[in-house]
Amino acid sequence: MIRSIIKSTGRYVPDRHVTNHELTEFMDTTNEWIVQRTGIEARYWVKDGDDVGTSDLAFNAAKIALERANWKPEELDLIVFATMTPDVYVPGSGAILQDKLGAKNVPAIDIRQQCTGFIHGLEICDAYIRSEKAKKILLVGAEYQSRYVELTTANRDTAIIFADGAGVACIEALETTDDVGIIASILYADGKYSQSLKFGLPARKSGRAISSALVENKEHFPYMDGKKVFKLAVTRLPKSAEALLQKAKMSIEDIDMFILHQANLRINEAFRERMNIPEENMYNNIQRYGNTTAATIRIAFDEVLEKQMVTAGDTIMFLGLGAGLTWGGVIYKMV
Repeated sequence: MIRSIIKSTGRYVPDRHVTNHELTEFMDTTNEWIVQRTGIEARYWVKDGDDVGTSDLAFNAAKIALERANWKPEELDLIVFATMTPDVYVPGSGAILQDKLGAKNVPAIDIRQQCTGFIHGLEICDAYIRSEKAKKILLVGAEYQSRYVELTTANRDTAIIFADGAGVACIEALETTDDVGIIASILYADGKYSQSLKFGLPARKSGRAISSALVENKEHFPYMDGKKVFKLAVTRLPKSAEALLQKAKMSIEDIDMFILHQANLRINEAFRERMNIPEENMYNNIQRYGNTTAATIRIAFDEVLEKQMVTAGDTIMFLGLGAGLTWGGVIYKMV
């Protein structure tokens, strides 16, 4: 049987380290206020004036992942790039990254699932591999969000959260009789909540994409109904985990490590308490990175591997919820 395994991972964040104390210079907030509401203590942003795009962050992470996998870029069968902040609106960042890597003629597709980009990306990679359409896939999640952050008190709910960074995974086909790799996945969407977390620029459903009205309404900045998204997350993530376990015919005790999208530490702690998961079985790093959206789970998993917190035979559950509204999860068993 052909299974999809994560051959290697890599992560990259820009040089500018931004603490909560630095944000107090721009808005009415405090370190204590930010930590209490989000768990975030610091994040990384691209330095002002640096000629950097989302694909550049991805490129640095991809080089690490490819080297660890001992793959050459031209050996790739596919690039899957998840982001909500592409270098330009058209074309997608996948093709731009392909060129930077020198992966000539390798097809590249972009997906727009934002916070659940890794979950959807794994599902796509697994489908390609199980159908034997690909053997080596580069799965990318990268964001350059600081360029869209409004450093004002009025927009502090989003300004304190979003950050820049990239995480990459090399997904490989493995012929084996062992029950390893991607075991099960589950995906959901509910467009009824599409207005609860959105970013209007540069697309609009009517009228000119860029106008004085758009700027006046601040559609060029991200908007989030934090209370609503929080309530949806703390109810739907546990239900998703239960459905995923049922699909995989597993129990909660079979999972050795839980890695959730790093949107808010309070969300993740609420999930852990609801599911009665020991602290050592759940990994969070939002405290140091903020919310890097499509990159969060990949960055966290890269750190988990680096710290040797999981080993061969261990089972991991990845879960996420974000704009769309989209949510879901994947159960993965280490090789």
